Amino acid sequence: MSVPFPLERIRNIGITAHIDAGKTTTTERILYYAGRTHKMGEVHAGEAEMDWMELEKERGITITAAATFCSWKGCQINIIDTPGHVDFTAEVERSLRVLDGVIGVFCAVKGVEPQSETVWKQANRYKIPRIVFINKMDRIGARFEGVIEELHRRLGANATAIQLPIGAESDFVGVIDLIEMKTYMWDEDVLGARYRVGAIPDEHSEKAAEMRGALLERLSETDDIFLEEYLEGKRLTVARIKQILRSATMKGKIFPVLCGAAFKNKGIQTLLDAVLDYLPSPVEAETVTAIQPNTGDYVTLAPRADQPFAALVFKIMSDPYVGKLAYFRVYSGRLKAGSAVYNATAGRRERLHRLLRMHANDREQIEEVRAGDIAAAVGLKKVHTGDSLCEERHPVILESMVFPEPVVSIAIEPKTKADGEALSSAIRKLLDEDPTFRIRYDSDTGQTILSGMGELHLEILVERLFREYRVEAAIGKPEVAYRETITASAEAEGKFIRQSGGRGQYGHVVMRFEPLPTGTGFLFENKIVGGGVPKEYIPAIQKGIEEARANGVLVGYPMVDFRAIVLDGSHHEVDSSDMAFRIAASMAYKIGLERAKPTILEPIMGVEIFTPEEYLGDLISDLMGRMGKVEGIEDRHGGKVVKALVALRLLFGYTTRLRSLSQGRANHTMQFSFYQPTPQSVQDEIVQKVRGTIPNL
Repeated sequence: MSVPFPLERIRNIGITAHIDAGKTTTTERILYYAGRTHKMGEVHAGEAEMDWMELEKERGITITAAATFCSWKGCQINIIDTPGHVDFTAEVERSLRVLDGVIGVFCAVKGVEPQSETVWKQANRYKIPRIVFINKMDRIGARFEGVIEELHRRLGANATAIQLPIGAESDFVGVIDLIEMKTYMWDEDVLGARYRVGAIPDEHSEKAAEMRGALLERLSETDDIFLEEYLEGKRLTVARIKQILRSATMKGKIFPVLCGAAFKNKGIQTLLDAVLDYLPSPVEAETVTAIQPNTGDYVTLAPRADQPFAALVFKIMSDPYVGKLAYFRVYSGRLKAGSAVYNATAGRRERLHRLLRMHANDREQIEEVRAGDIAAAVGLKKVHTGDSLCEERHPVILESMVFPEPVVSIAIEPKTKADGEALSSAIRKLLDEDPTFRIRYDSDTGQTILSGMGELHLEILVERLFREYRVEAAIGKPEVAYRETITASAEAEGKFIRQSGGRGQYGHVVMRFEPLPTGTGFLFENKIVGGGVPKEYIPAIQKGIEEARANGVLVGYPMVDFRAIVLDGSHHEVDSSDMAFRIAASMAYKIGLERAKPTILEPIMGVEIFTPEEYLGDLISDLMGRMGKVEGIEDRHGGKVVKALVALRLLFGYTTRLRSLSQGRANHTMQFSFYQPTPQSVQDEIVQKVRGTIPNL
C-alpha cells in the first residue's frame, strides 16, 4: 500500500474551458509528463484517456467530468477534467464544488468565450483560486496580450502575466519566466519531454523587463510590506516574489497567466510547477463549514485525519461491473473500506464495500481515504449527488450544489412492454447520474417526457439509452420545457373526507396562493393560529403541494414562482392522517391556482454569435425575425460578436440557418438566461396543442 501524501503536498484541481480550447489535450499532456500515462492520447483521434465514453471518442468532446491523479515533484495532484459545452454545465458545477484550485484554459486565438465566461463566474461563486493557461500559442492569430486584456475587460479578472511567449503562431518556440527571468525552450524531438533553461535573448530583454515591472507593481498592490520593499528598491528574491504571488492568488487578488501550446507539447511542465507554487493545498483552501442537523449550528471542518469523518458526494456513475459508483471529496477524518457511513442528508446509515481511486474509467482499489482525498465508493445504493457522508455520532451536512433547470424536452415511447421495463430501469440510473435530467409522465398522452439542458444534452442521453441500455423506443422532436406560474393571489379550500365503515379519512385546509418574482421557485408558509390543524400535519400539507406542483393547472407543466400559505383548516381526532392532508392540500392547490390567473412561462436564451463582419447585417436581420433582442455588438479578433436574447421556441434549427447565412463561417453558443411569460397568442396555441392533440412520434 502506498504511503499517503502529506496534506500540504496535495492539490485538488480542475481544468475548465470553453469547448475546443484544448482542455482535454492539456490534461493528456499533464498525465504524460507526470508519468501517469505512457502515450499521449489525442482528442481528434479518439484516443484521449480522459474522454473514455464511446460517445466522447466519436464526437471529440468531453461529456462527463472525469477524475484522475498524478504525481509531480513530490506532490499528488488530483485532477478533474470537465466538459466545455454549456449543455453539460452541471458537470462543471459539481466539480468546482469540491476543488481547491482551477486551471482556466483559454484559446490564444478566440480568447474569452461564452462557456469560459460562465465557468469563471461559477468559480467566483465558490471563491476558487485560479491560474490561467493561454493555449494554442502556435495557431495563426494567436495573441497573448489581447487575451489578457479580454480577461480584464470581460471577466473583471486581475489577470497578470508571469510568462511571456517567445514568438507566436508558427514561430512560437518557448516562454520567458518573468519571475526567474529565464527562458524555457522545449525539445520537439522527444515530444517536449525535455526542455532547456537559458538566458533571455537580447531582442526580448526590454519587453521582459517591462512585463516583470508590471508584475511587481500588481503584486505590490496586494501586500503593504511588499509595497515598501518594492518602493525602497530592496532586492526581491525569486522565493519572496513567489511567496507574495501565492498569497495573492489564493486570496483571488491576482490570477497568474501562463502560456503554451499543449498540442505541440510546449508549456506543460511549467504549468505543473505553477500548480504547486500558486494553488492551495487542502490545508490552505477556503474554510469549509457544515451544519449540525441536530442543533442547526455551524461547525468548521478541520482538514485533518484525526477529526470525525465528513465528505460530500459530488457525482454518481452507473458502472456495468460494480453498480453505482459514488464520487466524493473528503473534508475531514479518514474512512476505511468496508466501514459504515451515515448519510446525514437522508438520515440513513449504509455500508460501503470498496474504495476506489479513479483514473477516468479505470480504477485502483485502496484501503483508506483521508482528508483531502477524492475517491469513489462502491456499495452505497441510496446515495445521491449532494449528499453528506459522515459518522453517525458526529452528523454534519455540507452545503450542496444548485443546478439549473432543464429547458428542452422530448417525448419517448418504448416499443414493447420489455422495452418499457428496460427504459424505466435505465432512466432511474441516468437520473441518479445527472442532476439536470428530469422526467415526468404525461397522463393525457401516456408518454414519458424527458427534459434536459439543450438539444445536445438530450441527444446524448437518448443515445446512451439506445447503446448502453439497449432500449428500443420512438423519440419525438425536441420541444421547449415550459413552466407555469400565477399572476394573481387566490384562496381555496381543500377537504378530503372518506368513510368506509371502519376508520375513515379526514383532511381539511384553507390556503392562499400568491405569485412570486421570476426565479424564486416555491415557498411554503404556515400561518395557522390555534389548533385547527395540528403541527404534525403541516409537513404533509407541504408535501402535498410539492407533489402537486409538478403538474401545473393550465396544461400540466411544472408550477414555479409562487407561495403557498396555510391559513386555516380542521381535523378529526380519529380519522385525520398525513395522507388525508396531502390529498386535501393537492385539492386546494388545483382550485386555488385555477383562480390565480395561471400563465405559461418560456425560457429565454442568451445567444452569442461570432461572425466575420460581412455577414453581420444578415445575422442581425435573422435575429430580429426571431423577435430577438440584440444586447450588444463587440469587436473581437477576426470579426464581430453579437449578444442577443431570444425565446428558445424560435431557436430550433438555428445552427443550420446560421451556417447557411454565413457560408459556414459563423458559430454560436446559447445558454439559459431567464423565464418570461409567453405572448398570449403563443399560450393559446400551446394550450390547444397540449389539450387537443397528441404529439407525433
